[in-house]
Amino acid sequence: MIWAACVIPFASTASAQCAARDVLQNQLKLKTRSSPVSELPIRSARDIATWKTITIGTFADSLALRNELDGKGCSVGGQAAEILARPKFTVASEKTYLELVDLSAAQLGFTSDTVTLADVYASAQHLGLELAAAEVGPQLRLQYFDQPVGEFLTIGMDPIKTWSGEPVILNVANGGAGLILIGQDGRPEANVPVTTRFIFVRSHQPAASAEAVGSVAAILRP
Repeated sequence: MIWAACVIPFASTASAQCAARDVLQNQLKLKTRSSPVSELPIRSARDIATWKTITIGTFADSLALRNELDGKGCSVGGQAAEILARPKFTVASEKTYLELVDLSAAQLGFTSDTVTLADVYASAQHLGLELAAAEVGPQLRLQYFDQPVGEFLTIGMDPIKTWSGEPVILNVANGGAGLILIGQDGRPEANVPVTTRFIFVRSHQPAASAEAVGSVAAILRP
């Protein structure tokens, strides 16, 4: 289950982007449309389109990342706030582009009502997908301001334990009251509905390399 309790409401500022009204404005500006998620079974990595490309490694440390969430007015659930403050939560040392995929447990071939996190992770990795670094959760929150209402995206990641020892993973969500980053049960045996949507990583590339490729392409373009 997803815990949205003990939410820490971050202060709204002039640059806030996570409040419900700001999200609506972003959706209107970008003409965002909620499209139905395909539930067709995935047989190989070639069947999976890149859903979104984000950048990690853009903050000096985890405190700077948390301050940015605060500055954008993003809410953070109690468990999510705990693991963002844990020593195990780190940020990448260099700017890197990540290709993310968005898929459901049903697309991985599971037909039961629920499935364990361990089984979902194993199936995704069998296709060649990678677990996301913990930084992906808050970075996606900061780079996905037009998230549709009612969408909850579970980050496929290794769990981080809270101060009391509970393993937690992150969820990037829009429950209708604004954009939020929350925590959920990260035990391998934890059961989730087969319709749960997961975010995994397809590939990663240092920003310098990607920018160099773009520069060469620009030079060669007729």
